[in-house]
Amino acid sequence: MEALFIGQAYIDITFLTKALPTGDEKTLAEDYAVSFGGNAVTAAFACAKLGLAPDLMCTVAEDWLAHMFRDMASKYRIHLHSRKVNESSLSFIMPQGGHRAIVRCRDNDFLHPYPELSLEGCRALHVDGHMPDAALHYAQACRKKGILTSMDGGAFREDTDEILEFIDVAIVSELFCEQIGKSYDATLDYLRSKRVKVGGVTLGEYGMLWFEGDGETRHLPALSIPPSKTIDTNGAGDTFHGAYIYSYLTNPTEQWETHFRFARTASAYSIQYLGNEASLPTLRDVEDTEASFTISLLEPKRDGSP
Repeated sequence: MEALFIGQAYIDITFLTKALPTGDEKTLAEDYAVSFGGNAVTAAFACAKLGLAPDLMCTVAEDWLAHMFRDMASKYRIHLHSRKVNESSLSFIMPQGGHRAIVRCRDNDFLHPYPELSLEGCRALHVDGHMPDAALHYAQACRKKGILTSMDGGAFREDTDEILEFIDVAIVSELFCEQIGKSYDATLDYLRSKRVKVGGVTLGEYGMLWFEGDGETRHLPALSIPPSKTIDTNGAGDTFHGAYIYSYLTNPTEQWETHFRFARTASAYSIQYLGNEASLPTLRDVEDTEASFTISLLEPKRDGSP
């Protein structure tokens, strides 16, 4: 095991349509994609697509959707550690205009405790907070062993505050800031108070505000992707997380700015394709994207809103 990712697994059904039907109406989608989903899950697949297949602990049921998910993980050489639930979780995603509407059907009533794994050889842990007891346990264990711990703060979840005490790299979303009622700068200060070594807030087309150690807050601008090329932003943040974990594992002595620049480019690639699987970049895709787009000039306001 080189890296362990922990999170909730979904099957994502992503479709393009101008409007959803109501009542007794019907409509025809312009296009659709069926793929794996979930924050840490998609990050794990992104890491694997780039060339380093991690171990993945996630919810798995005994139904036909779970068979599909296992086949996907096998294709990417991801070693699954299942935590059993009764039903597979589903997401229905409708991207439109750079945003996406999502309906989730989630089963996180775990039928068994989380698996006890050996961390021999593990160099990084990434969690999304969806399996809080497992996330806390392995974050504590990795901290004791000096293994890098990373957290996707897509939302402020159960036990997030406690888990952050054992996290080295915490990258959170605008929603996270809203949920804790803090501006971007105040959220970064909150992460500093938890002794996070590298923290950031991702801001979509406005890039990311981040810090490392005792350094000042810095702005990493986004790449400028034309609206005509922006197809599906869902999963872009997850790809960002998976890509910086890959970059760290393959170049552990590099600066975090280098890891985040690589992840920014991987994320910029991903928004140009429909569905999580189609949006995963290879190393060549990252190189081509870096060469094809310029840096955005958009600057976020530090008081909490772009």
